[in-house]
Amino acid sequence: MKDLRIVFMGTPDFAVGCLKEIVDNELNVVAVVTTPDRPAGRGRKLRGSAVKEYAVKQDLPILQPENLKDKDFLDSLKAFKADLFVVVAFRLLPKAVWAMPPMGTFNLHASLLPKYRGAAPINWAIIEGEKESGVTTFLLDEKIDTGEILLSEKVTITPEETAGTLHDKLLDKGKKLVITTIKKLAANEIKPKKQKDVEGITYAPKLTSENMRIDWSKDGHEIERHIRGMSPYPSAWTELEEDGERKKVKIYFALFEEAPHDNEIGTIIANKKELKVAVSKGYINILEMQMPGRRKMPILDICNGYTFSKNARMC
Repeated sequence: MKDLRIVFMGTPDFAVGCLKEIVDNELNVVAVVTTPDRPAGRGRKLRGSAVKEYAVKQDLPILQPENLKDKDFLDSLKAFKADLFVVVAFRLLPKAVWAMPPMGTFNLHASLLPKYRGAAPINWAIIEGEKESGVTTFLLDEKIDTGEILLSEKVTITPEETAGTLHDKLLDKGKKLVITTIKKLAANEIKPKKQKDVEGITYAPKLTSENMRIDWSKDGHEIERHIRGMSPYPSAWTELEEDGERKKVKIYFALFEEAPHDNEIGTIIANKKELKVAVSKGYINILEMQMPGRRKMPILDICNGYTFSKNARMC
């Protein structure tokens, strides 16, 4: 196993957890490929990805191509003579890259493929009300998340799950699955399985400002799941309308309470202890929110320091 030469490709914290697991298992990572440094923070200084920061600490060779088809990058990648590429939360790879190593390239995806192919599987699994999710390793091919499945592991989605807590569950399962996949591939103990062409396929599109916005006309359970599925990142948002003005607010956690009422949808019912929004067949009880120019706070702290006007509503 120590003779197996691995190139790891990834960008965010989720990928760091998997790379660390590979390093901790004393597997031979000969190089790391990640995104170029980008401006970040108030000063807009260049900052490397989370994967780069970890790779630097481990003194691992790093490649940061702008163009994955660039000849110099491809030549540099070939020079590492890797047997296997491992991809976790990275960019779409061209065939010139994923077909390069003799053992192929596998990706860890945060869903039970073919469910939730795409960019945001963790978020959409919660938003759509799934009872379980999981992680899958699969071989890359020409299309997105369609390659032959190697291994998978399931996790349960609890009634109050957020994208953040599900992320942590999947990372814990995923990093172990990556190690198992590497070892079984090296021992020729996995028979890849083709994904079904139609049955069970769902998609997890990229999160945008438009689909992050809360639609208060929806069913209360749907709104609650939408908020949890966007928390803590990128966060669901809405507009608070008061006295003819609108302010953008972010909501991080809320629960739906069924109750009969005759309030107009979006109406705010607030006191010093709680903030509720009228929706169909009940109320969304907001428990954590961020007001404009403020940090994220428990709703009790917000209500103690802010008085909502009588005509306030969410829209």
